Amino acid sequence: MTSRIPRDSRLRLVRPRPLAAAPRAVNQRRPRRPAPRPPEGTPAPAELAGMARAGLAGAVRLARWADAALGPGRHGATADGKATLSDATAERAAADLGLSVAQVRADWDTARLAGLVEVHGDSARPGWRLRAWDRDDSAVLRGWVALFDAWSLASPEPEEHEPAAVAEVVSAMPQVLSFLQLSAGPVPVEQLLDLLQQRVTELRTERCEVAYEPGTGRPAGSPAPASAAPAVDAPLAPLLDWALRALASVGALTYGGGQATLTPLGNWAVWVKLEQICVAAQSPAGNIEQSAEDMLRGCAQLRPNAARAEYRAWLAARPVGSAVTELIDAARGDDALLRGLAFEALRVVGAPAEPDVRAVVAEPALRPYALLWLAEHDGIDPEDAHEVLTREEATWLWVDTAAAVADHGEAPMLVRHLESAVQPTVPQLLDEVRAVGHPRTVQVLVALAAAHPDPALAKAVRRAAFQVHTGG
Repeated sequence: MTSRIPRDSRLRLVRPRPLAAAPRAVNQRRPRRPAPRPPEGTPAPAELAGMARAGLAGAVRLARWADAALGPGRHGATADGKATLSDATAERAAADLGLSVAQVRADWDTARLAGLVEVHGDSARPGWRLRAWDRDDSAVLRGWVALFDAWSLASPEPEEHEPAAVAEVVSAMPQVLSFLQLSAGPVPVEQLLDLLQQRVTELRTERCEVAYEPGTGRPAGSPAPASAAPAVDAPLAPLLDWALRALASVGALTYGGGQATLTPLGNWAVWVKLEQICVAAQSPAGNIEQSAEDMLRGCAQLRPNAARAEYRAWLAARPVGSAVTELIDAARGDDALLRGLAFEALRVVGAPAEPDVRAVVAEPALRPYALLWLAEHDGIDPEDAHEVLTREEATWLWVDTAAAVADHGEAPMLVRHLESAVQPTVPQLLDEVRAVGHPRTVQVLVALAAAHPDPALAKAVRRAAFQVHTGG
């Protein structure tokens, strides 16, 4: 029998599609949910954008100064050796703009949190939102929401409190903000404190997995700590005061006279977050309360746009830091499909995920995904991002993606996956796949051999699988 495909057939060099983008044999058609209307009295988007522009005017002014004074090719751009806000740069900005150094630093932090400037290592560059600031209301509102999401970073954490207690308050504040939004008016701080205490108690109950000695706040049989009270005894009133002041500093609410009230921007932002949660709750998978791993599995059968909507809703329901940690932990698992989907979800997170993504570049299983994520985050076109990978890294990613297809896809999809390899011939691909050392190499080659219609090529692939298995 004559082979239809020569053993050394050339492979077409095409950019591999994300696995989530592959067509699914699933009926995903569902009735469209009518576009929700914001609460009565919510200003129009153009008016909200005007409020955001006013609130961020100082940050925009400093970002534009940095772009003009420190950008590539400008005179004196490297006078202090870097484009980040060093002491020399802060003093120079203060002199040029007629501000104090403290105000310059505060505006710089706001500009970073709002995505007006992006800092990469020891250099900074204008964010895309700065370019679109005067003409794109949606870019302005997304920038303000990014600042709103990072409210806990806008003001220094109280040093006298345990980090665990601060983290509990940050996790509980979405419920406090939801209550403020539903109240549609001033709410006494005492009432908010009662709600915060209830929510923190719920969080501790959900987290508790061991028996505790009554009244001690420590595991049964464990020695009492030499100093410091347990987190359960931390007073919440000062932490609520810090949280409300931080939210007021980003323009989400007004705080004074023993009361707190959401601003129009804050009211709108909380409503948007609640709508995202409602959309997820009404989705076929219902992933909003799931762990990151279960959420990603629930999104595996969705098309890219629907999956991204699920990611956004899932992220809206939890603090960004813990969500990113969960996603990266899910990516470290054995399921290659979840690895790819986790980094798709991290693309939805955007800039807040950058430090965590950079931290996993040294992990072999995550390195190719992290490098692609960082390349796209740095502005490289997604079509060209794969060029940042070495030949070995691209081969490892090819095997990992093939493992995901073998586990969750169909045989024709695995055969088509050959086209995305960087190697020009099948023999070269097999040689480099054997050398790259992916733990799923044998299973991938066996599955490919079983799926491929060409007997000669299938035989060569089976031989390679046998050689990897026996160490030959």
